[in-house]
Amino acid sequence: MQLGPLPRRAALFASLLLAGCASTPRIGGDPNLKVIEASALPAPDRMDLTTGARDYFVGPFDRLTIDVFGVPELSGREVQVDASGRISFPLVGALAVAGHSPGEVESLLAGRLRVAHVRDPQVTVNLKETVSQVVTIEGQVRKPGLYPVVGHMSLMRAMALAEGTDEYARLDDVVIFRTVKGQRLAALYDLNAIRHGVYPDPEVFANDVVMVGDSSARRLFKDVLSVVPALATPIIIGVDRLSK
Repeated sequence: MQLGPLPRRAALFASLLLAGCASTPRIGGDPNLKVIEASALPAPDRMDLTTGARDYFVGPFDRLTIDVFGVPELSGREVQVDASGRISFPLVGALAVAGHSPGEVESLLAGRLRVAHVRDPQVTVNLKETVSQVVTIEGQVRKPGLYPVVGHMSLMRAMALAEGTDEYARLDDVVIFRTVKGQRLAALYDLNAIRHGVYPDPEVFANDVVMVGDSSARRLFKDVLSVVPALATPIIIGVDRLSK
């Protein structure tokens, strides 16, 4: 059975789109990546799982829990950092904590409590909720939004937090926006190449904005599906699935 002119054009367009999407990079290329046989991939050891953690720095509107060992009146307290980066604590008063790690906040509080005649204060500070240390993920992802950055985060992990890219995502058009010393910077990444180890998975920091581009070709493909006759639809759907 021969297709009419419109279905033929639709099928040709689908074939061309498939050809453009078919090039998948081979794994490897990153000089810091060693490609080995799948069966030889070893398990990480204890040091691999615990090293490389990055300190968290307290910021405005974060919530902290503070305990002073042996002093019930100063334990189990939940405090929120105000807009100016300060907290208020009994016997201490206002204390600037923004830009400090929880461990540094412990030392600051202990020093103030000694001045207030608390003998050998042992202070523990834990992060309960983070608002300031977040990455913004936008564009063609399944769940755009603000996500906390605790420890090291990479671009692929950020994509996983956003539940992956959607059907219209353009994987070679992923931009990370970052401000460094007041200068706004942007870098372009190819997510598909990163997934195949062609180059390293870049680190993502708090206050970064990750924008996943839109594939106009995929949208055009969907438009073609909506106008072609029903006879041609199964052919194009089949190609569309293959192109993914």
